[in-house]
This record gives sequence, C-alpha cells and structure tokens, in this order.
Amino acid sequence: MRLGINIGDTNSHAVLMKDTAILGDIQTTTTPDITAGFTSMLQTLMTKTNVDPAQIKAITIGTSHFTRAIIERQNLTRVAVIRLGLPATRAILPFTDWPPDLLEVIKGNAYLAHGGNEFDGRCIARLQKSEIQEITSRIRDQGIRSIAISSVFSMVNASMEEEAADIVRQIIPEAIITLSHEIGRMGLLERENAAIMNACLCDLANHSIQTIRGALAEMQLDAPLYLSQNDGTSMAACYAERYPVLTFCSINSNAMCGAAFLSGAHEAVVVDMGGKTSKVGVLVGGFPRELAFAGYLGGVRVNIRMPDVFTFNLGTASRVSLDPLRVGPECVTQDLVSCSLIFGGSDLTAIDIAVAAGIKDIGQRSAVANLPPRKVEAAMREMQRMVQQAVNRMRIPTAPIPVVLVGSGSVLLRMRLTGVSDVIRPDYFSVSRAVGAAIGQVGGEIERVFSLTLISRETALQQTREAACLKASEAGAAPGTIKVVEVQETPLNYLPGNTLYVRVKSMGDLLINP
Repeated sequence: MRLGINIGDTNSHAVLMKDTAILGDIQTTTTPDITAGFTSMLQTLMTKTNVDPAQIKAITIGTSHFTRAIIERQNLTRVAVIRLGLPATRAILPFTDWPPDLLEVIKGNAYLAHGGNEFDGRCIARLQKSEIQEITSRIRDQGIRSIAISSVFSMVNASMEEEAADIVRQIIPEAIITLSHEIGRMGLLERENAAIMNACLCDLANHSIQTIRGALAEMQLDAPLYLSQNDGTSMAACYAERYPVLTFCSINSNAMCGAAFLSGAHEAVVVDMGGKTSKVGVLVGGFPRELAFAGYLGGVRVNIRMPDVFTFNLGTASRVSLDPLRVGPECVTQDLVSCSLIFGGSDLTAIDIAVAAGIKDIGQRSAVANLPPRKVEAAMREMQRMVQQAVNRMRIPTAPIPVVLVGSGSVLLRMRLTGVSDVIRPDYFSVSRAVGAAIGQVGGEIERVFSLTLISRETALQQTREAACLKASEAGAAPGTIKVVEVQETPLNYLPGNTLYVRVKSMGDLLINP
C-alpha cells in the first residue's frame, strides 16, 4: 500500500492506495501548525480505512511549504555566493534584480573568483585554491554556513564547482553547499539564482522533514518517505533535504498526474480548482508540459524545471458581487465554512453561487434561496467564462483534446466548455493532488552541452543517459527499475564547433519496504 499526501496553502488531502485502487481518502483545512493538522488527518484516514500502519510500504508528500517560505520571506537562511568566472562575468553580479525585501532576508556577500569554462569545456581560467580559501574564511567569519557555488558553463564541466566545494568544506566542515549544476539548467544567472534559493531553504527543509519523520514515527508509520518533485516524479526525503527547490510547484504537477491517472486521459488540459485560485496546465504523455523558458518564483528569475501552468483568481472562497457583477479576485480571509452564506456566514462566495444555481447541494441551501436567479445565472456564466478563457490560453489550437476538472473547486462549473473534445470530472477529483503524489515514480534529469569535435554523438548521449540514471538512483529509485524515458537532443547552431545540447530524463520505482 502507498500513502499519498498533499499539504497545500488552503487544504490538505491524503489517499491510501493499493496498486491502482483507492482504499480511502480525506480532505481537511490546512492548519497554521502543519504537523498537528497533518497528524490528525492521517489518524482519521487510518481509522476510516482500518489499515495496519505496517501494511503501508511507501509515503509520498507533495507540499507548497517551501514555495510559501520564499513568497512570504519567512524561515529563510542567509546565503553567501561564490561565482567562478573571472576574469569574465563582472558586468552582472550575483543577486542582481532580486526583490529588495527578499535580499534583506537572505543576502550574505557575493564573491567572484577565477574559474569557469567555455561552451565546449575549454577553461576560462584555472581555479585558484588560495583565492577560494580566502573567500571561505571571510564567509566563516560572517557566521554564514549556507553557500551557493556557481560556475560558467558548469553544465558542460562541473569539476570546478565540485573542487571549490571541497575547499570550502575543509574550512567550514558544517557548510551546507548548493552547486548550481545540480539544480538549474543552461543560463548562468538563472541557474545561480536557483542555487541561491535552494541554499536559503536547506535549513528549513531539514527541520521540516525531521518534524514529519517524527510525526510519522509516533504513528508507527516507518515506511520510506518521499517528497514530490516539480515534474511529477518523486525523490527520497534525504534527497529533498539537499534540494528543496525541486519541490517548487510540485503540487501543481501532482494535480495533473493525478488527473491523468483518475481520468485515463494522457493528452489533455487539466483545470485544478481550489479554494482561492485555479490553475490550468497541459498533459503530454501523462506528465505536465514543462515551462519552455525561465520562470519567476518569489520575484526571482530561475530556470529549474517547472510545469507550464496558468493561475487565475477563482475558487470556492472567491468573493462574489451581484450588483455590479464581479467574481474575485478577493477571497474570504478566514475559513470558508465560517464565512459563506450556506455555512451561516455573511459573505457571498463562489460556492454559494454554485449551490443557489443547483449544481451543488451542500450547507444550508435556504440561505441562498432569495438570491435573484438571473443574477445567480450571470455569476455562473462569468465563472464559466473565466475557466474557458484560461483553457483557450493554454491548449494547443490543433485537434480538440479533453479537459479534466479536478480539485474541490471544480464543483463550481457546469460540464460544458467549447473547443474541447470532452469535459471529464473523474471520481476522487477533489484529492487529485494526493493521488498524483501516491503514484509518482522517482525521477532524475540531466542536461549537458557537448562539442562534437571532441566527442562522438553516441558517446555524448550514452554519458548523459548514464548520468540521468545515476541521478534517479541518488534520488531514491529502486535498483534494477531505472530506465530512460525521454531523450532530447538539439544542435546549437549559433555556437561554433558542432555543439549539441542533450537532455535526458530517467525514472524508476520507489524503493519500498518488503
């Protein structure tokens, strides 16, 4: 059996699965004390399903906890940056264009040092050990132990980042070091930004995951613990402690993977509607379509892999005005149950409109019986229009594909949209994120750039395949189950030397208890 858990900003969900069958599910409101709410939710689910904790062989958690820490500028660690690139890279320094309020929380000093490579692996300048030692001594004297190390074209040759990290550890043995080539993609600034973000989250990740482990141990749940990654795959908790930035947007990917599993549609548009916002993404081969360019997180441009998702302000807690007509963008600030008309509150919300329109039967319907029917219908049309517009924005205008509605907020919609082949709201739609977490395999992805004047294409592909499989193994995949699932090769014609960009993705089964 597998336990899949989603801890979102508004709601938390959990599902218990045996093979492809869902044995039980639960949804609760996310509490300020995440651990207390998490424990209570699991205890209720275990009682509901009457399952012995020893029968659970793997636990996977998808969470927005680390994303929220960046957005709210809370529980972050100060970070020092060492960039290897001199005598180049002086023009744009680390932390350039970061939001001032985020810099105030995390910025330590940034240092430029000699090193780095050209696109074909040729050395820009040799790493100078004494220079790194001097920089590290300064960082130590400042009391900073979270360090991000970046190097020009480390995606081609990572040896200088690794050598610099070894020197840093000799002087600061307790240092928590993030190497940019392990986090980001092509593009020095965005990759460096991603490494800095990861470094500022490592202390929080260690504390949070240890707290979760303690809570699970108290419940006698000793199955291997995994966290969801942002591409719909999973990673071992110990790996997530080192790379918390890989959890960014993971709950969005889980919603889409869960939608694919529940609906059977592997090529589709997914609309995930929650309490405050809705998100629209596209499934390609059963996995989220990835953002094709660098994105922004917390106001910072980064180039880690992320699902291509459009977010808009519509959810069950959206405030509604009937005269003049307006749906959102504001939401009720407290728990929906204490604010909406149908639950005895005083705020007109989107869920009230759905009940008044007769498409959902919860709460006290008499509380919305006096709403003008024509204005209720106008509000319904406006919510339908908002979703239709988002779907049109995300779908590829070729042959129509189905739309899968998931999330508790999807009850706001009637089952009709234009320009699509079908509209599906599968069973267990409200816990799609937890289902996506439960079914996720362990993934590893590698990007490399090769000059084919120095190496053959076949050797380049083989080296990248092996590196991707090794990364999946490090992330917690079971030996013997890892396989390459995607290979992308692109000639970089704008660079000399017959240059080839290669990206390989591998996947394997979770390493579960026997």
